[in-house]
Order: sequence, then structure tokens, then C-alpha cells
Amino acid sequence: MMRQYELVERVQRYKPDVNEALLNKAYVYAMQKHGHQKRASGDPYFSHPLEVAAILTDMHLDEATIAVALLHDTIEDTTATRAEIDELFGPDMGKLVEGLTKLKKLDLVSKKAEQAENLRKLLLAISEDVRVLLVKLADRLHNMRTLDHMREDKRVRIAEETMEIYAPLAGRMGMQGMREELEEIAFRFINPEAYRTVTARLAEISERNKGVLAEIENALSALFEKHNIKAGVKSRQKKPWSVFRKMEAKALSFEQLSDIFGFRVVVDTIEDCYRALGLIHTSWSMVPGRFKDYISTPKQNDYRSIHTTIVGPSRQRVELQIRTREMNKIAEYGVAAHSIYKDAKGKTNGATHTISKETNAYAWLRRTIEQLAEGDNPEDFLENTKLELFQDQVFCFTPKGMLIALPRGATPIDFAYAVHTDVGDSCVGAKVNGRVMPLMTELKNGDEVEIIRSKAQVPPAAWESIVVTGKARAAIRRATKNAIRKQYSGLGMRILERAFERGGKTFSKESLKPVLHRLARKDIEDVLAAVGRGELASADVLKAVFPDYKDERVTVAQPKHREEGWSRIRNAAGMLFQMPGRAARRDKSQPRDAAVPIRGVRGDLPVRFAPEGAVPGDRIVGIIQPGSGITIYPIQSPSLTAFDDQPERWIDVRWDIDENNRERFPARISVTAINAPGSLADIAQVVAANDANIHTLSMVRTAPDFTEMLIDIEVWDLKHLNRLLSQLKENSSVSDARRVNG
Repeated sequence: MMRQYELVERVQRYKPDVNEALLNKAYVYAMQKHGHQKRASGDPYFSHPLEVAAILTDMHLDEATIAVALLHDTIEDTTATRAEIDELFGPDMGKLVEGLTKLKKLDLVSKKAEQAENLRKLLLAISEDVRVLLVKLADRLHNMRTLDHMREDKRVRIAEETMEIYAPLAGRMGMQGMREELEEIAFRFINPEAYRTVTARLAEISERNKGVLAEIENALSALFEKHNIKAGVKSRQKKPWSVFRKMEAKALSFEQLSDIFGFRVVVDTIEDCYRALGLIHTSWSMVPGRFKDYISTPKQNDYRSIHTTIVGPSRQRVELQIRTREMNKIAEYGVAAHSIYKDAKGKTNGATHTISKETNAYAWLRRTIEQLAEGDNPEDFLENTKLELFQDQVFCFTPKGMLIALPRGATPIDFAYAVHTDVGDSCVGAKVNGRVMPLMTELKNGDEVEIIRSKAQVPPAAWESIVVTGKARAAIRRATKNAIRKQYSGLGMRILERAFERGGKTFSKESLKPVLHRLARKDIEDVLAAVGRGELASADVLKAVFPDYKDERVTVAQPKHREEGWSRIRNAAGMLFQMPGRAARRDKSQPRDAAVPIRGVRGDLPVRFAPEGAVPGDRIVGIIQPGSGITIYPIQSPSLTAFDDQPERWIDVRWDIDENNRERFPARISVTAINAPGSLADIAQVVAANDANIHTLSMVRTAPDFTEMLIDIEVWDLKHLNRLLSQLKENSSVSDARRVNG
């Protein structure tokens, strides 16, 4: 176990003016607090925070961050408190340690929800101070290095979490070395067989290609030396996880991989990067489509480098990365390579800090957290965070030249939301490189995207399955919820107006303000939406506003059976259902005559329709009913699953409509109406106005303010039925109207 003076010496190597007192104090405090605690391996627990601190010294981080690493488990796993750490080390360090403490006492529904809440808490702490991220990643790296000592089920769970969240997060922060080590260890536990196979093949290929690699390295070095460019050339091998992921994604074998080996060229200046590139491209042929300039267009994690692939010495395809020494440092350590924390005098003292420079990667993280923290439930937050952590990107432009970085597979909808939430919400179309393209078009590097907008647009819920960015998904989900809430709010308003009118009272929104606490709602819109959804009875709202109100209406006992109740209603309604149409209706319980206009059925076979009906425009199928003819079903009917194992009963049928002898066909619809006098008449009038017939009607009372009706209706065709449903939905008495299939 590392001694106290050894830790101080490690920091002194890169920071001679180290605050030794702070490190010594944190070392002693953490060692005392962890006391005789043991890890799963049997080692003293204090060895873990020490190793975390050692990892951070390799990144040349300041002593305040090293001290936080020593203290990071004290609040969670010992008797230490935030107040105690504030008193001994200052509130800044206390806040950092608390940001690294998991949520243990939350009453959460699932392990996934717990994981999401812990991640949300961590990311919010990171958004305030990047040192939380650096300590957390070092903590996760040491835990992964010692994962062998955990139970097998726990090992796999931790490895999957690392692969899904922490490794991509390290990549997003530009910490490529840490990302690769986290991925490699996680891969070993998630898929041990694949890991062993890939590792063995890489070792074999490496041994076989030693001579070729040395030849290419010497040829490149000689080229740069001849033209007076000071450059370091070093070969590198793809990591096992990177190789396996590419083989899986592109269905390639080892023999088909052309970039298992690559070369890194490190020079002094940006000018030397482009000089080296020119020399390479004039000496060897470049592979088309394999050139990327991340110096002129850096990645969001601040990564800068030139990538190119050539057909080099020995006719081998060679992948090259050309960068400066500073770029190489940032590529390896990411945000940890930036001198972010300085006090007012320019010295790091572990107490007061200000951010002198915010990296692109850190700025991205803060923006992402702000977007994702807006009202999503824990599982949504976790899902959207994972989406945002994807590394592979495409770079697109607005018509004014603004650069927008998006994950691969992104669509114009993702682009619109990346520009601004309002642009996404009002998006109705897009031009890609001047041409109008579908909104589900996959964008490519260099595309210029112009968003076509409309103030009347509401993002369809179906967009959520098209987009790939967490920001777009979260915004679409919010917009959908708001649109639904607005619909319910309007319906609730109509219900309350009618209820108050029936009670001889006048309704106004303002009258709800004083009684919000009685209704357990935070604002007026909440009350209206709750009434619209059927969660809150209009009578309860009326009594809350007018406590002295008494409902003097006589309550009639409900019939035991729905049909009995509706027979009374039909009798009372009298001529209400005498719609325009045929003078005589067929009895639907009897087979139809041979004149049914359906092709594929012999004229001597009686035909009837399934209970849910079918109308011209539907795709239909016939089912032979032994001894009683054929029943016609719409192809989408769930009832057809009962005949899946009886293919001999299925017959192919088609509509054969005679335009000169038109007739109506049966369909079943469900209508949810406001439970108020006149609602039934309103519905009947809409049906009559659309030249349709009601054949039978049954009712289920679902809530004090709603009635659900099941109506067997007769219409000319599918277009006629859809028009009727649309007009029913627009009626003020109707909450919902839809077709019932089975």
C-alpha cells in the first residue's frame, strides 16, 4: 500500500509547489475513518481510495482533486458527515465528496430507477465541478481492475454499466486511454469467450507482422527526417473491444479488417501536421473516403487530429493519425489535460477555485445535463443519457454555416432540435443540400440542412421512434405530453361548464384558485386536465367551489344489464335513431343473402360479417364456418388468431362493389362521451349528418363524467367511416372516438 510520503512525491514530480499539508491531512483522515474495513479481495479498504488517487496523479491533477479522491468514500461508507468534512477541508471539498456519494435511502421502484437516480445526481454534481467526473472515472477504473473478487452476477452487472455509461462518458470527455481500458476490462467479463478469441488472434497477428510494422515505421521516419520535420512515429494496435465491435457491426472476419494496426505521427506544430500530411500523400496513394480533418473541425470532446489511410510500403493499407504533442496529450487525458482550476493568483491551493477555461467537452456535458434534467422520469433520463454518450458523429451545417455535431444515424428532426427546441417543435420538413428530403433521412458528414417550420405544428409522438438524440426524444415526449394535457384541459373545461350550469352556478377559472389545495392540484390547468382524464369528478370540483351546494336531482337506480338499460334509452329516445338509409334493416344475426358483393365466394354459400364488421377499403379474409357458410373478417382483426392453426378454413376474398347498386356495411366503433344531457343526441346528429346508420348501441359507464358507448354502425366504405370518426372527435360532447377491431 502506498505510503503518505510516496503520494506527496508523486504529485511533486509535476507540481513542485504542492500543498503537502492538504494531502497529509486527507490521507490521515481517510485512513482513520476507513479503519479496519476490508474490500472483497481482503485488502484494507483504504487501499482503494489510495489507488484512485494514484490514477489521478498519473493524469497530473492538482492536490485538491487528489485529496477528494482520498475522501470520496468517507461519507458513503464511514461515520464521516458532510458537516465534518466542510469544517476540516472547506465547503468546496465537502460538496465534491457529497457529489460522489450514492443515493442509498431512496424508496425507488426498480434497480434501473436507482441506477438512473444515482447517475442523475452524479451528472448534476459533475456539471458544477468537473473534478467530480475525474474522481468518479478513476474510482470506476480501479473497481474494474479488481472486479475478479466480486460475485459473478455482480461482475456482469458492473461491467455492463461500465460499458453503457462510464466508458462512453470517458470518451465524451476526451479521455481515450481511460475509455479503452474500461471497455477492455468490461468486455472480458461481459463476453469472456469472445474476449479470449479476439485477444489471441490479435497477439498472433501482432507477432506475424512485427517486420512489416518496423518497415513502415522506418519508412515514415526517414521521410520526415529527409524534409526536416521533427516527428515521432509509433505503431499502435486496435484494442480487443474495438475490433470485436467493428466485426459485429459490419459482419467482417479478421482477414477483412484493414485497420488492426495504425501509426501515430506526433509533431511540434499545426503547420508540421499539414506538411507531414502533404509528404505522405505525395509519397503514397491515399485511400478515397478515408480522410478526416479533426484539426479544422474538432470533435465535441476537443479531440483534434488528422486521419488518413494510404497504400503504404509493401502495398499495405496503413491508417495514420497526425497531431501535435499538445493534441496528443488532450487525446489521451481529455478534460484532465486542461489547466481548468486556478485561484485568483494563478496558484492551485485546494481551497478556492474558478474556471479559467471551459473545454468544449465540458460545455457539451453541461448543456446535455441541463436538457436531460428537465422533468424526465429516472428511466427516461438513463435512456437519453446513454443516447447522448454515443461517440460516433456526423457534422452538418445550417444555411448560415453554423456547425451542428450529431450522432451517426441522426435525422433532420435531430438536427432541428439540436439547433433549438422551438425549431424542433415547429419542424414540418427539411431541405438537405437544397433538396426537400423526408424527415427520416439519415444525415451525412457535410450535409447542409434547412428546416421548414410551421407555427401550427405539434411534433407527432411517432417521431420519438425516429430520432436518435436524447435531446430530441425528451423534447418530443414533453411536447406530446403538453398536447395531450391541453386536449384534456379543454375537455375538462367543457365538462365543468356543463356541470356548473346543471347546478345553477356559473363556472370560471378564477373560482378554482382558492380551492386548489382542497382538490390537491398545484394549478388551474391541473384541475381541468384531471377532470378531462376522469381522475377528478366534476361534482367534487363543484362542491369544493360551493361547499353549501346540494345536488337535489333524483338518482335513478341503474339496470343490472347494459342491454336492459339501453333498451330503455332507445325506447325513450323514440325516433332518435331513424337515420337516412335503407327502409328495412337486415337482422345481423342471420346470414346475408347470396347477393353479397364479395369475390371468391360461391353463390350458394351464405355470408355473414364478424361482430366487428368490415367495410370496403378494408383488406378482408374469409373463414369457413362448417355448416353455416363464411364469416368475413377485416385482416387486422385480433379474432383471426383463433384460426392460425386451421389454414384450411382460410379463403381469399375481395370486395366486388357495384357502383350502381351501393349499400352500407357494418363496422363497430367506441365513443367516449361527456356524461351530460344532450350528449347522445349530439352523437346521433353527427351520425345522421354523415349519412350513416346506427344498428345497435350498448353503454358502459366508466366514470361520473364519462360514458363509453359501443356502437355497431353501417357506412358506405372505409373513407366514409374515417370521416365519421373524425367529425365525432371534433364534437364538443365527445372525448374520444375510434374503430373497434375485435
